[in-house]
Amino acid sequence: MTETSERFDRGDWTTFVLIPGAGADPRVYEATIAALRDLGHDGIAPPLPLDDPDAGPSAHADAVLAALPDPRPEPLVIVGQSLAAYTAAVVADRLGPQRLILLAPMIPKLGEAAGDWWEGTGHAEAIAPLTERLGPPEDWDEAALDEVFYHDVDAATLAANDEYEGRPAPGMFAELLSVERWPYLPTTVLAPREDRLFPLEFQRRLTGERLGEGVEFAEMPGGHLPMLSRPRELAARLVELSSTRP
Repeated sequence: MTETSERFDRGDWTTFVLIPGAGADPRVYEATIAALRDLGHDGIAPPLPLDDPDAGPSAHADAVLAALPDPRPEPLVIVGQSLAAYTAAVVADRLGPQRLILLAPMIPKLGEAAGDWWEGTGHAEAIAPLTERLGPPEDWDEAALDEVFYHDVDAATLAANDEYEGRPAPGMFAELLSVERWPYLPTTVLAPREDRLFPLEFQRRLTGERLGEGVEFAEMPGGHLPMLSRPRELAARLVELSSTRP
């Protein structure tokens, strides 16, 4: 019997399906997957149709499901970071996983496109102190992006992951969220405390407004990209949250 099959025979083995946001290559989760395996679990970061400008959350969800092994490992936890909260919502609706974890998320609501999220959530007001200094997000230069997204990522990690950076396709912002179950339960919103793009109290408010009282709100240290800045802490937090009762 292989090490993998031995672990799958154990009742405490969980597989985490990790989906990155903002057009990033899923390989940004490599360090997190290694940390999950050190903790006795597994992680999968499926390839996504990043080169297709028309691909929206449903097409990304198709790619995630197609990449899962057959038979599908159980239990499964779906993790969607930032913009990938929309894809993760579709995946969870189709798969019915043990838990959905929205990491530093753009928390969706039913019938909303991600392109309408910014105005619909009052995001501009939430980051007003930031835009007073740096200007609107569409005008942020490299220094501003470093301050907002990479302030807690060390230079070596940033350089190693430079090839995985990308821009989200227009299709990711155009598709309305259309699922049978939303909010999906059980769901946890995991908000990094030093996230400068989506401040903590902003995320706490949206969790209550968009997902309701049945959804857990949890915190961890770090900024918007904990898979780069704190992969081991992220892995430990994911394992901890996946083991809590619905």
